[in-house]
Amino acid sequence: MPALDWQGVLTGQPLQWILSGFLTTLWVTLAGLILASLLALLLLLLRLSGGRFGHAVVSGWVSLFRNTPLLVQLLFWYFAAWNWLPLTLRDVVNADHVWSILPGDVWWFTPEFLCSAWGLGVFTSAFLIEEVESGLRSVPRGQREAALAQGFSDWRLFRYILLPQGLANAWQPVVGQYLNLMKLSSLASGIGFAELTYQVRQIESYNAHALEAFIVGTALYLFTGVVMGMALVRLGPRTGRNKHDCRI
Repeated sequence: MPALDWQGVLTGQPLQWILSGFLTTLWVTLAGLILASLLALLLLLLRLSGGRFGHAVVSGWVSLFRNTPLLVQLLFWYFAAWNWLPLTLRDVVNADHVWSILPGDVWWFTPEFLCSAWGLGVFTSAFLIEEVESGLRSVPRGQREAALAQGFSDWRLFRYILLPQGLANAWQPVVGQYLNLMKLSSLASGIGFAELTYQVRQIESYNAHALEAFIVGTALYLFTGVVMGMALVRLGPRTGRNKHDCRI
C-alpha cells in the first residue's frame, strides 16, 4: 500500500476547501438545530392544546417526515418547493448581499443554505417531538392537575411545568438527535451545497487524493460530534434540579 500524501490535502487549495466545508457544516448545523428546536416546541404545544385537530396535524407531520428519506426531502425542497416561490423572492435570495456572509466566508442567504437548513430542521423536528413528548409523559400527572387548578394556561403549563422536566428527562435522546442532524448535513451535498462532504469529494476530483481527503473529513466529523456531545450534555438541564424547581 503506498504511503499517504498529506500535502495534497492539507496545503493550498484543498486545505481551503476543507476549512470552508467544515465551517459551512458548522453553520448549517447550528441553523438546522435552532429551527428543529423551535418547530418541535411549537408542534408539541399544538399537540397538547389543539385538541383532536392539533393532535392529528402533529401526528401527520411526524409520520410524513420520519418515514421519508432525508435526501428525498432535500431534493424536494430544492428542486420543487423552491421553484414554487414567487420569482421576486427568488431573485432577492439569489442576489449578493454583504450582510449574508457569516464568519468563515459562508453565505447563508442562498437557496442551497436555506433549503439545507430547512430540510434538516423539519426532518429533525419530527424526531425531537417524539423524544421530548416521551419525557413529558414522565412528569407526574398530579403536577399538571395542580397547575390547572391554580389557573395555569396551556402555555404556562407547558413552559413552566412540563417542558423543563420533560427536557431534563429526555435530554440524552435529544442530544442524539442534534448529533444526527450534524452527520446528516452531509446529504446536503446532493443539492450542490458546499459543506464538508461536498468539498472532500471535490478534492478527490481535483488531485485524486481521495483516501487522505476522506480521512480528514471523517476526523473532522468525529471531532465535531465529540465536542458537540460534550458541550450539549454539559449545558443540558439536570433532572433533579428541574424537578425540584418546577414542582408546585
